[in-house]
Amino acid sequence: QVQLVESGGGLVQAGGSLRLSCAGSGRTFSRHAMGWFRQAPGKEREFVAGISWSGGSTNYVDSVKGRFTISRDNAKNTVYLQMNSLKPEDTAVYYCAAGERPTIATMMQRLLYEYWGQGTQVTVSS
Repeated sequence: QVQLVESGGGLVQAGGSLRLSCAGSGRTFSRHAMGWFRQAPGKEREFVAGISWSGGSTNYVDSVKGRFTISRDNAKNTVYLQMNSLKPEDTAVYYCAAGERPTIATMMQRLLYEYWGQGTQVTVSS
């Protein structure tokens, strides 16, 4: 069992930065691939970034490549999402997710993740 708690969301102006954190509990955290997803009002939840259990492989949706960086610290049971050059279209609730099944090629598939956090709001003003 893995429990996830996100933090770090907030209100920022366009061009600014935020760092989201996702703290996990459970002894098996380091065995799970981790993903960040986001959901804007009226839209489906979409994949943002993913990282393998070792941290050696990452994957990003095209719209955030070069601006966002996902990383993890298994000693702290924490995964991060550094978000730079934020745009108003990045406004959404951001969720972290954990799963043993996602691979680097399948990280964007929401249904492969077993555990989800409660979400943290990110609002980017223009």
